[in-house]
Amino acid sequence: MRKWIVLCCFLISISGSFAQQLSIKEYQTAQALEFVTLMSQEPQAYAISDSAGQVDITKFKGAENVEFRLIGYQGITKSYEELQEKGFVLYLKPTQFSLNQVVVSATRWNQSQGSVPARVSTIPTKDIFLQNPQTAADLLGSSGEVFIQKSQQGGGSPMIRGFSANRLLYTIDGVRMNTAIFRSGNLQNVISLDPFSLENTEILFGPGAVIYGSDAIGAVMAFQTLKPQLSLKSKPSISGNTLIRYATANQEKTIHSDINFGWNKWALITSFSHNNYGDLKMGKYGPEEYLRPFYVETQNGQDLIINNENPRIQTPNGYSQINLMQKIRFRPSKKWDLQYGFHFSNTNNIPRFDRLIRLRNDLPGSAEWEYGPQKWLMNNLNITHNQVHHFYDQMSIRLAHQFFEESRIDRDFQDPERRIREENVNAFSANIDFIKSLNLKAKFYYGLEAIYNEVQSRGLIENIEAGSIEAGPARYPLSSWYSYAAYGVYQQDLSSHINFQIGLRFNQFGLDADFRNNLDFYPFPNSQASINKGALTGSLGVIYRPTEDWSISTLFSTGFRAPNVDDIGKVFDSEPGSVVIPNPNLNAEFAYNFEANLSRIFGSGMKLDFTVYHTTLDNALVRRNYQLNGQDSIIYAGELSRVQAIQNAAKARIYGFQTGFEIKFSRSLRLISRLNIQVGEEELDDGSQSPSRHAAPWYGLTRLTYSNKKLEAQVYLNYSGSRSHEDLPLEERGKVFLYAQDENGLPFSPGWITTNLKTSYHWTDSFSINIGLENITNRRYRPYSSGIVAPGRNLVVSGKMRF
Repeated sequence: MRKWIVLCCFLISISGSFAQQLSIKEYQTAQALEFVTLMSQEPQAYAISDSAGQVDITKFKGAENVEFRLIGYQGITKSYEELQEKGFVLYLKPTQFSLNQVVVSATRWNQSQGSVPARVSTIPTKDIFLQNPQTAADLLGSSGEVFIQKSQQGGGSPMIRGFSANRLLYTIDGVRMNTAIFRSGNLQNVISLDPFSLENTEILFGPGAVIYGSDAIGAVMAFQTLKPQLSLKSKPSISGNTLIRYATANQEKTIHSDINFGWNKWALITSFSHNNYGDLKMGKYGPEEYLRPFYVETQNGQDLIINNENPRIQTPNGYSQINLMQKIRFRPSKKWDLQYGFHFSNTNNIPRFDRLIRLRNDLPGSAEWEYGPQKWLMNNLNITHNQVHHFYDQMSIRLAHQFFEESRIDRDFQDPERRIREENVNAFSANIDFIKSLNLKAKFYYGLEAIYNEVQSRGLIENIEAGSIEAGPARYPLSSWYSYAAYGVYQQDLSSHINFQIGLRFNQFGLDADFRNNLDFYPFPNSQASINKGALTGSLGVIYRPTEDWSISTLFSTGFRAPNVDDIGKVFDSEPGSVVIPNPNLNAEFAYNFEANLSRIFGSGMKLDFTVYHTTLDNALVRRNYQLNGQDSIIYAGELSRVQAIQNAAKARIYGFQTGFEIKFSRSLRLISRLNIQVGEEELDDGSQSPSRHAAPWYGLTRLTYSNKKLEAQVYLNYSGSRSHEDLPLEERGKVFLYAQDENGLPFSPGWITTNLKTSYHWTDSFSINIGLENITNRRYRPYSSGIVAPGRNLVVSGKMRF
């Protein structure tokens, strides 16, 4: 008898140690559904289904309300007991629409979009494989809510709500990517991310400073990479994807592979991509000014002007890139989850095309102008604890180190001196975030953050004739930049229809710069500079939900951008005849934003959303004329240049609206359209107003999609408005090499529209082929403010194997 009791106890303990798995399938086809999100409040739990539609729901045991959500499917709520009665198999039906998708970027925690007063847009994984974006910048542009500027093919600088560059924030797996040398000019750091390694992408519009701190003025772009999936069975699981792709416009050749190994408590995922892009070919029909009639080639030490046999090919602008990701997950119990991630990205040299097409006295201005290899490395440890506690219900700790390496290499036409400037940044960050349910209707999100950046910079001058190398001026001083912050967000359900939230953050930031690495080249009045200041930001939002199909929200929020090393210490040529020099006397700039959002579902076939906003930027950090030791001009790079510096010298205001609709004609056919209109005004030296440089012309997209069990096909239009010469920002009017000419011979940015087709066919459950034809009408167009002309007609073919 005693042996039987021991054996029974043993069997009970064994059975209790196994994870309870739930299978989630499509209602009509019974196909497994991946990336279904599960969330419950009592107990606090969150999970995502894997590629086999499986998910461990052990931690949901006893839950009365488990929410299941997936874009494109009806959200439902079930109790754990109901799931048990159905044999732990759940079927989801395709939905018409929902206002309650799960989002993360608003508070760093999973929550329903219906409880977020700000506008949040999501780009799900399935869209990546249909759209086949070449870079993460192209992925953002495919949303129809982000305008992408490109100075060169290896670029992509998002413009959102009239802001760009260091007034936008990037996060990867919750870790801040912005560094102390993120500049106000166009950036291309986003291309370091591999679109195929992403699980989800969110865009949080407007200031997100309460949660994210400095730079989160126009928007926060939150990228979540693939998460290692545990095995829900007694034996290990293996799954993955392999993809190859070819595109005709730039002779692109891409290969990608990812593989996941899962055990009960351990899991790891490896992702690798290699991209090779040739010179980009522009379209056939459009402005003649965009053609590339000649280029420079150096032969036997001599710079020669070479006639371009095909002026539509933009020579040179090709490059290659590799991406590697390795993540390891360990979940010792239902309460603890540890994840380590390693990310690495590297390019070869990337020609900066907008500088290579610039002329000086009717001759090429540069024989060489390229970015050196762009390297990014990140080590990230994320520890999550789920347990009801006096101070929190959930806790997340993120510790990260990032290393950035970038350089600039340029040489004037028929000049033997090659200028090289190299920068390295080591970025360390630590975040601890908490969520606490105060009662059934109130929650409190709070946390602490510490950031430290160390900047190394040096300059070299190489004489290609003599073969000599000597020290040259560096782009930045040797510097350190730091930020320490605490924040809190209180969220309260005032009734079943009204939600209220308020947030506050205090940030202390500082900078120490040592200019002695440049004193041999420039007569700076100070050898060192320091800043140590604070910033207080907040938000106040209200959401009114009269029904599940109707949402109205208003939000007042503030943001700030702390001056960084790029603002205070940079020496660079901003445009021909001008040079920007350091200015250590800077303060933070502040943004004040108000927006109203409306979302409405009409019956079972139509969804409409509309957002109107107004943002004022005060104490703006802008480039203005300056003096160095009483002189308004100095010799820089062999040319007499007007002295300028970044200063707190202006106000700017941005206002506009975002709107869109989705119509489902049937279960297989739907129409989506998005439109963005933004107007920006910036104060000039004399007090007059100029259009804001980063407020793009109106733009949007319209898509008609057909899908069934085997096939998904999409016809869509991308479009953008024009920008007349009078409406061009003052600083853009001087860049005649970027723009077409109007009837008066003045530069302007023409509008454009492209017609495109994308198809995806699933031959089997494990193999699919994608064929796309972009810019079918072969239009020649250059997106506003860009240096590179967009691709002409482009055939994209890819094959994907899933196992």
